Amino acid sequence: MRIFRISRPRLLAAALLALACTACQGADLVVIVSARSAVEALAPAQVAAIFLGQSARFPGGAIATAVDQPLDSEERRQFYLRVAGKTPALLKAHWSKMVFTGRGQPPRELQGNAAVRRAVAEDPELIGYIERDALDPSVRPVLLVP
Repeated sequence: MRIFRISRPRLLAAALLALACTACQGADLVVIVSARSAVEALAPAQVAAIFLGQSARFPGGAIATAVDQPLDSEERRQFYLRVAGKTPALLKAHWSKMVFTGRGQPPRELQGNAAVRRAVAEDPELIGYIERDALDPSVRPVLLVP
């Protein structure tokens, strides 16, 4: 049997590379509304309440309708972990309960950053999340999700 020895510098380099890859996985996300919306900023708890079906209104009273990224996307996984503290399994359980009890339906899914940005830009009632790099003047960021 052959035993492999790894020098400390190589082990340290491997650990740093793994850490860098983990940090690169999650790009900054921004929660967005239409540039025509009156909403200027939202707290993470307000955003979580809208996306979890616990609130159907923005703080000023206007209707708020959430739109989601695709189910298997990294943006969606990171958004719910960072804003609502929910893993995909917890999110699925949450929505199963909400639908079963008749208290709500999950947000409509759109296919990626461009689709979410386009839909939100066209409708001041919509709220979504995209990667920060996908921002343009048609939408307004109301929360940075680092």
